[in-house]
Amino acid sequence: MNPTARLGAIVTLLILPLPALAAPIHAILYKNPQCGCCDAYAAYLRKNGFDVDIKPTTDLAQIASKAGVPDDLAGCHTIFVDGYVVDGLVPIDVVHKLLTERPAITGVTLPGMPPGAPGMGNSKMAPLKIYAFTKDGKAPSVYAIE
Repeated sequence: MNPTARLGAIVTLLILPLPALAAPIHAILYKNPQCGCCDAYAAYLRKNGFDVDIKPTTDLAQIASKAGVPDDLAGCHTIFVDGYVVDGLVPIDVVHKLLTERPAITGVTLPGMPPGAPGMGNSKMAPLKIYAFTKDGKAPSVYAIE
């Protein structure tokens, strides 16, 4: 390839929008109005390229249940993102894995508010176990361990 053609190809690559970088991924986060770790988690998502719309609610348990999150595995907030449910303080690499692999599940959840999870600010005391769940209520399975 001659230098002029090579320069033209480089310029074309630089000015064309890249789909993965063109726009942030939109997420809707439902949380208890008083939960500060949920706000910290939303900031964590934004820092990692997400556009997060926060919806304070007093019906969080009902929203999570209706979304298919098993009651015994619920986290502190429920997020709807790109056709999936992400419940709790799930690490960003697990969220990216979910959105990239697109498994036939309803979503993933990190139960409770474990120390060291994104948004909690403490040191991790144990590995974080993230579960996959389906809307039909079949037994959840481990999706990732961080």
